[in-house]
Amino acid sequence: MASSGKMEGPSAPALRRDPYEVLSVSRDSSDQEIKSAYRKLALKYHPDKNASNPEASELFKEVAYSYSILSDPEKRRQYDTAGFEALENEGMDMEIDLSNLGTVNTMFAALFSKLGVPIKTTVSPTVLEEAMNGTVTVRPLPVGTSAMGKVEKQSAHFFGVTISEEQAHSGIVVRATSVAQSKFKLLFFEQEINGGYGLALQEDSQKTGKVTSAGMYFLHFQVYRMDSTVNALAMAKDPEAAFFKRLEGLQPCEVSTLKPGTHIFAVYGDNFFKPASYTIEAMCAKSYEDTTERLKEIEAKILEKRNDLRQFETEYRKETLTE
Repeated sequence: MASSGKMEGPSAPALRRDPYEVLSVSRDSSDQEIKSAYRKLALKYHPDKNASNPEASELFKEVAYSYSILSDPEKRRQYDTAGFEALENEGMDMEIDLSNLGTVNTMFAALFSKLGVPIKTTVSPTVLEEAMNGTVTVRPLPVGTSAMGKVEKQSAHFFGVTISEEQAHSGIVVRATSVAQSKFKLLFFEQEINGGYGLALQEDSQKTGKVTSAGMYFLHFQVYRMDSTVNALAMAKDPEAAFFKRLEGLQPCEVSTLKPGTHIFAVYGDNFFKPASYTIEAMCAKSYEDTTERLKEIEAKILEKRNDLRQFETEYRKETLTE
């Protein structure tokens, strides 16, 4: 399972090692233990801190790639079951740093995006460096309020959300939407020892109805989101299989909670050619208790239907093989 070999895709390291070995964690490690190991190694090998060490960049890439597998429940399950081969069969999302692309390559990426090919873009190193150095401007975003803005491509607007002990106990939701259907990322940063901010979580905007949106849920129970790229990949490979994979995009968000104090979020402009218009808001879950319970019921029913589809696919495949 930990065999060596070449990897495909710009976000993959030149050689592959067992992700658990790379992050120095055990196979039964929790999500939080994996995240902590990743954060420690990412900071250790960050290229900005290792200008004189050319190997640091490759190690940083290997750590990031390993985390992209183990932080995703479905990819982790696939790897645990059949190693890298399972991930190659499923196809790993492409990641492109648009800040380093010329006009021609940017147009190429935009074309593929319009055709429905899922391309995930990385956050600009300039933005990450400014955040790590603590040189960004942070606007206050009180709980229960919203703010509107327009952020340039490959730039970010930072917001500080201050929560009380009661609000932390109830749970917090931070959500960004764009009625212009702009493409953006919602980012969450953790305070570093040096006073700067390190990227901890990110969500890509997705089209929901007539808007694009991204949300982060700091609650005390599991929350799910629908990832449309899963269906797009399945449809591209096998239209018949796409029927059975229709609900596979329902993936669990990382279970995180916030402590009382100020927490840093950002909206990152992810458009190819133009600024991203957005509205960001911070909400306390206590104000939406009835809605929360209703959503938990709906999610449970969808998960049940997903299991029914998986069972149906198994039976369908067996009958097809016997015909």
